[in-house]
Amino acid sequence: MTTAPTAGSGTAEPGGDTPRWRAVVVLTSIALVALLADLLTKHLAVQALDDRPPVRLLGGAVYLTLTRNSGAAWSIGSDHTWVFPLITIGVVGWIVWMALRLRSLPWAVSLGLVLGGALGNLVDRIFRAPGHFVGHVVDMVSLFDPYGRVWPVFNLADSALVCGVLLAVLLELTGRQRDGRGDGGDTAGTPSGTGAEQRERA
Repeated sequence: MTTAPTAGSGTAEPGGDTPRWRAVVVLTSIALVALLADLLTKHLAVQALDDRPPVRLLGGAVYLTLTRNSGAAWSIGSDHTWVFPLITIGVVGWIVWMALRLRSLPWAVSLGLVLGGALGNLVDRIFRAPGHFVGHVVDMVSLFDPYGRVWPVFNLADSALVCGVLLAVLLELTGRQRDGRGDGGDTAGTPSGTGAEQRERA
């Protein structure tokens, strides 16, 4: 007799507990993989590239060269290293807050990449020399020049951050929302349809 709950049941799935926790698991897994891969590559770089000239790869398109950066890209803010851990902690807190209402798997991938990259560099800031919260980040990849004169020397954490941010911009431009709306073909129009059914029942 009442078909409205059946139509409304489709709206419960995108906001249900199972999709939310699935998205959180994806976010956490990607962040963990990115963090561990970053820590491993930095360890290998320190072991293999310290006191060694840059290693030329792919005909000079890529160089492996060990650098320690106290600032951001192009050494921006190198005199205020302590600021970067605070910014990173704020970003991590924002991602954790977003995870509480996250139901979109594409957004989980994006936020997972950002979180893993942020944590990778945060570990350097906290635990590497010259001291806690002023540590220098280990970078090792330079494009088209052995000393970063074409593009800043970067690491895997930087790559994860950039990919995560670019994916987030793409998701915003295509209307994908973090609560799952816009991921499917029929979820974008669900709220208005649900409201119409509620008015009709009233």
